[in-house]
Amino acid sequence: MIQPGSGLSNLQTRILSAIVLIAVAVALTWIGGFAFGLLASAIGISVFYEWQLITTARSTPLTRGLSWSCLIVVFAVLLFTQHILLMIGILFAGAALVAGLGGRESGYWPAFGLIYSGFPSIALTLLRGDTGDGFAAILFLFAVVWATDIFAYFNGRALGGPKLAPRFSPNKTWSGAIGGAAAGVAAGVACAAFITPAGGVPIPLVALLLSVIAQVGDLGESWVKRKFHVKDSSQLIPGHGGVMDRVDGLVAAAALLYVIGAILMTPEAPYDILF
Repeated sequence: MIQPGSGLSNLQTRILSAIVLIAVAVALTWIGGFAFGLLASAIGISVFYEWQLITTARSTPLTRGLSWSCLIVVFAVLLFTQHILLMIGILFAGAALVAGLGGRESGYWPAFGLIYSGFPSIALTLLRGDTGDGFAAILFLFAVVWATDIFAYFNGRALGGPKLAPRFSPNKTWSGAIGGAAAGVAAGVACAAFITPAGGVPIPLVALLLSVIAQVGDLGESWVKRKFHVKDSSQLIPGHGGVMDRVDGLVAAAALLYVIGAILMTPEAPYDILF
């Protein structure tokens, strides 16, 4: 792990951490099966852990304990059976129970965090499935989200201009958002060019929707952190802060892609919408 004082700038640390994370994510995506399920579960657990750190003032030991218990059961099902209705049923029933027992003040935040961390992990796993089309769908998702994130950051810093949503995130600009969306569409089209599209859905449109929702997810996480006066969701990733800081766009885009695929194709093989 890169240690403070190693002589690396923050940008260099960010780049090195990103390279390692991308390599691990792509390798586990290629392996698929249980290995990818572990990756999806690790993302969900890390996100919920950081969500609890941020919103701990709006929860109680009871709601936190119930939320963790529910999440562990959901991920156990995800790893060993991947029964769709069972996973989603447990997740949303658990969230309803937490919200009901905790009430408005201490139940809604952990309940929402449970869905926010659990459903995208389920979506990622089901999108990957156990086929080559599932692998292609996840690579497409990664390409769109990563390109959006990278180019929104650098385009916004280079061009500046009017703020996108200063109440939620004072550093994000319209130039960054537009540049990120354009890059996300280009990356999605380039990724699909190596694979024969068979789902009948226009790739640029899907890529644009995913890029936009990824940026909405980023803004949403920024709003939560500002509301609770937190700069980073944690310090788990050198140069980047927490896992939520890196996957806020990915979890939103994964959830949307799964829902679109489940509606237009089938919940068991949502990746068929693309390839």
